[in-house]
Amino acid sequence: MNPAFPSNRASALGFLATLAFGLAILFGAPHVLDTFGLVQCTGFAALAMFGLSQGFVWGFAGVMSFGQAAFLGLGGYAYAVSVINMGDSSIPVLLSILVPMAFAGLLGYFMFYGRISDAYIGVITLTVSVILFQLVNATSGSQYRIGAAELGGFNGIPAIPALNAPGHPDEPLDLEGIWYAAMGALILVYAFLRAVLAARLGQVIVAIRENETRAQLIGYDPRLYKLIAFMLAAGVAGLAGCLYANWGGFISPTVFALPMSAQVIIYVLVGGLGTLVGPMLGAVLIQALIIAAGSQTLVDSNLGLGIVLVGFVLLVPQGLLPVARGAALRLVERVRAPRPGKAADTLVTESAR
Repeated sequence: MNPAFPSNRASALGFLATLAFGLAILFGAPHVLDTFGLVQCTGFAALAMFGLSQGFVWGFAGVMSFGQAAFLGLGGYAYAVSVINMGDSSIPVLLSILVPMAFAGLLGYFMFYGRISDAYIGVITLTVSVILFQLVNATSGSQYRIGAAELGGFNGIPAIPALNAPGHPDEPLDLEGIWYAAMGALILVYAFLRAVLAARLGQVIVAIRENETRAQLIGYDPRLYKLIAFMLAAGVAGLAGCLYANWGGFISPTVFALPMSAQVIIYVLVGGLGTLVGPMLGAVLIQALIIAAGSQTLVDSNLGLGIVLVGFVLLVPQGLLPVARGAALRLVERVRAPRPGKAADTLVTESAR
């Protein structure tokens, strides 16, 4: 069995194990971590969802989006602006998903139906992210507002109202409640994307990634399925932006900046391309490494992080999860394989019969 393509049984067991592990973290973290640790883990959950969006569109649909941060930022700003105007967070959460999806649908229509090559898709998405950064960055001044929400330019939007129970805007969630919302949403989105990939839609998306010409010859429209995958990933990134805004109670144009777009690609490379768990794992590891690097003065944090990332790309090009999975499968096969002496004894016994 190829380690890169586990059997259906192994895949199902891996899915159930991931869900169990996620639920254990969801309910166990508040009892183990202090307030600061729980806040950090909430940020990890939001960025893990961001990594999940990139891992889905790149690893399974084969669409290399260099500007995934555009959808993260649109989701964060859509939530911030709408919740300030509406008070109740129920509709703003939906808008944080729908606004990036609508934008991705418009952008993706021109890219995919215009038959733009993969390289240019990366350039276009990156350019759009840069344009949004410059656009939002230039909105300083009280005249730049949407309803009661001032965009704030580079200073961003502070004091964003937190999530609340549906229909109860006067009861915002506390830090523990935000953790449950962020981690719970991450588990649900992971399960949703697994269901999509197991369904016919996901199978066609993966088939188009493997051989677009063959999929087209048997009657599928690659442009449509790429567009759907692109929009789904944008919606996931937008929800991550909503959770990111709730995590800090603040959103600024830096969410559109180049470092965010580059960072999410690194999440996928470190965790493993072609997996859903890998990008989440990569996001947590990279963010923990960034925090650790920023807390010491011996080595420049950016230099140290760059060295570690280059080492990952050169030494573990498949990513951590595929390497770990392959090692585990080889170990299982070695344990199950009969020893030479035992095989010879079995052969003699059978011939005597």
